[in-house]
Amino acid sequence: MSDIPGGPMENRPVHFIWILDCSYSMSGEKIGQLNYAIREAIPEMRSVAHDNAAAQLLVRVMTFSTTAQWHTPTPVSIDDFTWQDVQVDGGTNLGAALSLAARELETPPMPQRALKPVLALVSDGQPLDEWRTGLKAIDATPWGKKAVRVAIAIGQDADRGVLQEFLGNPELPVLDANSPKQLAAAIRWASTAAVKAASQPVAGGLTKAPGPAFAPPTLDDDDDTVW
Repeated sequence: MSDIPGGPMENRPVHFIWILDCSYSMSGEKIGQLNYAIREAIPEMRSVAHDNAAAQLLVRVMTFSTTAQWHTPTPVSIDDFTWQDVQVDGGTNLGAALSLAARELETPPMPQRALKPVLALVSDGQPLDEWRTGLKAIDATPWGKKAVRVAIAIGQDADRGVLQEFLGNPELPVLDANSPKQLAAAIRWASTAAVKAASQPVAGGLTKAPGPAFAPPTLDDDDDTVW
C-alpha cells in the first residue's frame, strides 16, 4: 500500500517550488546566471514531465530577500510555464521563505492526491532571520515531510550547514555552484532528477529524503570565473 496521501498514483500533480535567494549579495552576474540557468532548464523539465505521463508537473517560484513572496502566484503547468526574471532586493530572510512555503504544504491547499512535491532552495549567503522556525514549519506539514529536497549553494559565502539542515539527510549533499558553469549544471540536474524522483510511485514505507539513485553528480568546473 502506498503511504502517499490519496492512494495509488493516477495522473497526480507534482508541485515543483523554486525557493530563490534574491538578496543584494546575488547582484550582478549571479542573479543574471541564475535567471539564464533556470530559463534554459525549462525545456528539459518539460521533456521529463512528458516521460512521466501519469504525473502532472506544476511549477511555482518564490523569492526571498527582505521579505518572502511568490514570484509565480499560483502553480503553473510546465507546458504553460514561462520564466520571468527575478531581481535582487534586500537581505537574506530564509525563515520567512520557508514559513511561506510551509503554508502551501498543508492539505489543503496541497491536494490530497498529489505526488511528493519538490523544494529546490538556491542561496549564496547566510540567513538573517530565525530560519529554523520556518524549517520546523515545513517539517511539521504532511507534504513537507515527504518532499524531495534540493539545495544549491552559490559561491564560497553560502552557508552550507544551513542548506544541509534544509535537506534533512546527511547522505544527500548540497550542490556547490562556484561558477556559471557549475550553476547551470546544478540547476539542470535539480530540474530533471528531482522531478523524476518525485514522480515515482511509492510502495510501503517512505524515507524522509530520496535514496542513492537521487544522489547529485560531482560538478566539474573549468570556468575562469569563480564566485
